[in-house]
Amino acid sequence: MNRYKVGIIGCGGIAQTHRDALTACPDVEIAAVCDIVPERAAAMAERIRQDGTRHVSPDSMTRQGHADNGTVQVLGNWRKLLAVKGLDAVHLCTPHFLHAEMAIAAMKAGLHVLTEKPMATSVTDAEAMNAASAETGMRLGVCFQNRYNATSRRMRAVLESGVAGAVRGGRAFVTWSRGADYYASGPWRGTWKEEGGGVMINQAIHTLDLLQWMLGKPVSVKGSVDTRLLSGVIEVEDTAEALIRFEGGANGLFYATNNYCTDAPVQIEIVCERATLRLDDVLTIRYDGGKVETVRESDVASGEKAYWGCGHRALVADWYRAMKSEEPFLIDGKAALPALKLVAPAFNSPFASAVA
Repeated sequence: MNRYKVGIIGCGGIAQTHRDALTACPDVEIAAVCDIVPERAAAMAERIRQDGTRHVSPDSMTRQGHADNGTVQVLGNWRKLLAVKGLDAVHLCTPHFLHAEMAIAAMKAGLHVLTEKPMATSVTDAEAMNAASAETGMRLGVCFQNRYNATSRRMRAVLESGVAGAVRGGRAFVTWSRGADYYASGPWRGTWKEEGGGVMINQAIHTLDLLQWMLGKPVSVKGSVDTRLLSGVIEVEDTAEALIRFEGGANGLFYATNNYCTDAPVQIEIVCERATLRLDDVLTIRYDGGKVETVRESDVASGEKAYWGCGHRALVADWYRAMKSEEPFLIDGKAALPALKLVAPAFNSPFASAVA
């Protein structure tokens, strides 16, 4: 049995979700963690130790800033993590603008890469990542974990089966809450240069990915973005709307804002010839003739980020399953590119672009 040795770069909030998912994988060992804030990296390693993996003591740290013995190495420089002997893969849990540079360097170092969304802050960088994957033979995966939700998978299966008939159109709504305190939590947040955008690239990109996964290849997008509440606090948009045209002829309507009072469930509705599929807390499929099908998540998340669902655990498990079996991964760099192409035109407001 292969046992994969993994490094985590970036030990902030989302890294805790990756740690939990990796801990649940029997064929994976977290061998190294890295963060520019030493306390965050040390806390991550301590949690891993508590989960059953021995952690090196702070006394074993070398002058070069990493541990030279023990199961989990703790580093402050991501390039040194890439050089850790025996690593097979790295998880990138860093700010958006770092993904491309780190992923390309990791693949050139002979490591597979699973990165958080967005895969990059520009289409050009994302294409360079895909080129590096092709050149090195290293795998590149992107965390669009909502594709692994039971409700999402059932919705796509029904659409693919043809039982609902041809798609007539769809709509999607993201109404979440991100205030000034959220953007103050990291200097990269709320900036064009380092976050790459606002509500579209950070929050709603998950929903845009699902929308194109359900409706097919986007061919054009026309819409507008605005900063309606936090002007003067952030550079980027907090609200966006768009009309997306898909290759099959269906139109998708999209609306997203970070100005709601809470993080409400995402809503996606797809109208077909013989059924209407509506996803929010649950998936409800209403077929012509009166039949109603309801699908709920069997694994329900809790806590502050419950609206994310539990898809990370399933995604990470599938990433290593596919690696072990040498099968393609569902969301490689090429599969993640369409959602980024939908986001990219929003750098101009109002915006219009062909995304084929």
